[in-house]
Amino acid sequence: MSKLPKQAHLILSASIVIVMAFVYGANPSVILFDIFGFKVQDLELKNIFRAIMGVYLALGVYWLYGVVKPMHWERATLFNVLFMGGLTAGRLISTLLDGWSPQYGLGMIGEAILTVWGLWNLNYYTQKNLRSRS
Repeated sequence: MSKLPKQAHLILSASIVIVMAFVYGANPSVILFDIFGFKVQDLELKNIFRAIMGVYLALGVYWLYGVVKPMHWERATLFNVLFMGGLTAGRLISTLLDGWSPQYGLGMIGEAILTVWGLWNLNYYTQKNLRSRS
C-alpha cells in the first residue's frame, strides 16, 4: 500500500461518504425508496436522514481538509478509522442479528477494508515520520 499516495485513503473515503450523504439526505422520500424500497414519509424520519447527511458531509469535508493540510492528516485519518470501524461493527452486528444484507453487505466489506487501510496508513506513516526524525 505504500506505493499509493498517502492521501488516497482519505480521498476515496471522502468521495464515497459525500455521495452517500446526498443519497441519504437530499430527497429521502424519493431516493431511499428507489434504492432500498422503503418509504420515508414521516417528518421525523426525514429529519434523521438529513442529520445523517450533515454528519457524513462534515466528516467527508474534514477528511479532504486532512488531504490539503498535512498537519490534520493524522487526525483526519484517525476520525476516518473510527467512523469506518464503527460502521463495520454496526453492520456486523446487524448481519449477526438480522441476516446478510445484499445491499449493505458489500458496503460492510468496503468499510472494513477502509478501516484496515487507515490503520495501516497511521502505523506506516507515523513510524516513517519517527524514523526520519531520529
